[in-house]
Amino acid sequence: MIPSPLDVLAARQRLREHLPPTPLHESAWLSQHAGARVSLKLESMQLTGSFKIRGALNALLRIGTNAGEIVTSSAGNHGRAIAYAAEMLGMRAVVFTPRDAAETKVAAIRRHGATLKQVPGRYDEAELAAKRYTQETGATFISPYNHPDVVAGGGTVAFEILDVAPDIDTLVVPIGGGGLISGIAIAAKAVVPSIRVVGVEADASSAISVSLRNGRITVIEPQPTIADGLGGNVDPETITFPVIQRHVDEVVTVSEPELLDTIRGLVREEHLIVEGAGAAATAAVFARKIGPGRRVVALVSGGNIDASRLTEILNYGLGTRGSGPGT
Repeated sequence: MIPSPLDVLAARQRLREHLPPTPLHESAWLSQHAGARVSLKLESMQLTGSFKIRGALNALLRIGTNAGEIVTSSAGNHGRAIAYAAEMLGMRAVVFTPRDAAETKVAAIRRHGATLKQVPGRYDEAELAAKRYTQETGATFISPYNHPDVVAGGGTVAFEILDVAPDIDTLVVPIGGGGLISGIAIAAKAVVPSIRVVGVEADASSAISVSLRNGRITVIEPQPTIADGLGGNVDPETITFPVIQRHVDEVVTVSEPELLDTIRGLVREEHLIVEGAGAAATAAVFARKIGPGRRVVALVSGGNIDASRLTEILNYGLGTRGSGPGT
């Protein structure tokens, strides 16, 4: 079931006592470069280091503590959020991730007491393994994107932005499975129908872009990307795709060099630590890919990057390495 704007509003009321608003930071650096007034919505400063806690906590609060075991699949951030929310509510959680998920995310999942199951391969294999486990055990599966309460929770970002910046005309949002942009588009267009919502994927894994061109969900062969949180295919029955078709004005992609340059730029110019997926929306703004806009907000969706990977990216940018970091 696709959530309504009222569902997003109810999620906001539900989450209000647990999650304080994240900052909206106006960036002189990006504004000068893009020729527009650009602000960054810093979900990298959210509890668990990404926006994912909004959807995870909303879903678990809705389900209630008698639901039994909770299962999810994740590239890392959603798993961390489910683990945190489950620990908060006294619930049991099992999280499936790819074996090469970022260590900072994996360590946090373990720290919050969830059972971690790492799967060979990429995100797609982790999702299949989690669904098999759910069928075998009768546990409750919470998709990181294909779940109405997860979508509604993510959509609460839009209301926070519009509270303090009602004059914005363009929202730029990263796309993985599409849960975040679906919730944001549903909420934002209910308040400001004329607002442009632009989605951003990684060139290396652009399942939504391909699917939009084909008019149907299309399986791709994802390539490695620094934006690991955006990688992989989407559930063929996902509720997010029709929302994107209806409410998202444009979807663009960013390259690996653009993502790396943006991570470095955010450290250098804004003193912000941002992971690959978290930098995607900013990268699209910096690369001038979002079209016209006078008052733009780009969502910095997460900051959970391994220290070793960040050091490698920064050192490469300073010219101290002969080749770039592997993605």
